[in-house]
Amino acid sequence: MTTTPVAPSGAAADTDLSDLDLFAQTTPWAAFDSLRRDEPVHFNPEQGGNKGFWSITRHADIVNVSRDEETFSSEVAAVNLEELDSDQLEIRKSMLETDGARHFALRRLLQRDFSARALAPYETFLRGLTATTLDAALGKAKAEGGIDFVKEVSADFPIRVLVRLLGVPDDHAWQLIRWGNRMVGNTDPDEADVLLDSPESEQYRNLPFRSPAALEVFAYGDELARQRRGGDGEDLVSKLVNRVPEDGIPLSERDFHNYFLLLVVAGNETTRHTITHSMKALIDHPEAFAALKERPELLPKAVEEFLRWASPVYHFRRTATKDVELHGRTIAAGDKVVMWWASGNRDESVFADPYRFDVERDAREHMAFGKGGPHLCLGNQLARMEIRIMFEEILRRVDSAKELEPPKRVRSNFVNGFKEYWVQVQGS
Repeated sequence: MTTTPVAPSGAAADTDLSDLDLFAQTTPWAAFDSLRRDEPVHFNPEQGGNKGFWSITRHADIVNVSRDEETFSSEVAAVNLEELDSDQLEIRKSMLETDGARHFALRRLLQRDFSARALAPYETFLRGLTATTLDAALGKAKAEGGIDFVKEVSADFPIRVLVRLLGVPDDHAWQLIRWGNRMVGNTDPDEADVLLDSPESEQYRNLPFRSPAALEVFAYGDELARQRRGGDGEDLVSKLVNRVPEDGIPLSERDFHNYFLLLVVAGNETTRHTITHSMKALIDHPEAFAALKERPELLPKAVEEFLRWASPVYHFRRTATKDVELHGRTIAAGDKVVMWWASGNRDESVFADPYRFDVERDAREHMAFGKGGPHLCLGNQLARMEIRIMFEEILRRVDSAKELEPPKRVRSNFVNGFKEYWVQVQGS
């Protein structure tokens, strides 16, 4: 089934992708379509004193920007829309805000641990964990008539994988989820302690996401590091504190804080949202659900379509290091350049009939993890494994599912996520 977005009520030039209300009810697919067609390099003014940004919306252009770190840097400024001064940037700098040799060295610190080969032994554990999650969810759904799929399934599962990788107790899982919600949801009044654009956030200006939750994450990571420093543990914290990056520069306390926080956030948020979006897509497209139940061998290909369809992260930013011409527009040195991955995932020049959810589509060119380039998501193989195993078990255990209430979206133009999604599911 194809769902065509409603055309925007104005020209591409009127589109304001910094307006969170534009993302309140649904992804602004029509606005992205208009920009790709009419103004693929679009200057977007911002309120609140920010200087505005260039939106890059075509798949090919996003790929080129993401691969050219000499022209479009992650290091000279932030990788989100917030504008940081030099002190803030230095304090908050994580692997995401580095380029070149240092970025490569930081990636290599854990890259082998996230390879398909290293993750293969986890498959049995993941399948058992999935079974436990789904058994509990199906039991609750039978007893109560419905479940919040986010709480009972899609948030529960990836965080318990992260708990295992960090080597922390299972009963810490929901604390990790709450920290992630509070930070990533920093523009959502239901999630944030302090909203990003509020005057109160100024006292947290040096913390990631301007969130006091970051201090709690740092303290938690410090205690784990204290316990494991000098040991021979195989968990990710032990490896962070006991390995030296290949460039010979040890992690400082600040480096460890920001790396650990990145694991907490990235190890949960995107996989969770992809699982929820994918479940909604299968409910909305029962023919796809039936096809996968009948032909489970389609699932590895379908996972790529799930990721394209979900687009769990809307964008990341780069900063131009020199003046550059693109589609007749001059991007000046120092300008913010925003790669709208969600738009790239609906680019009709790459994905035929892009608003058709097709579990037999070859969707490997999707941008859910970025696309190529040095900043490709470190955990992409783990995410794929988690999503595949989750839906292998859902397809095996669930006979039917229907939506009870429309999902409640996170108020954000950064993360494309659901806070709640009430469904009725019936198991075999």
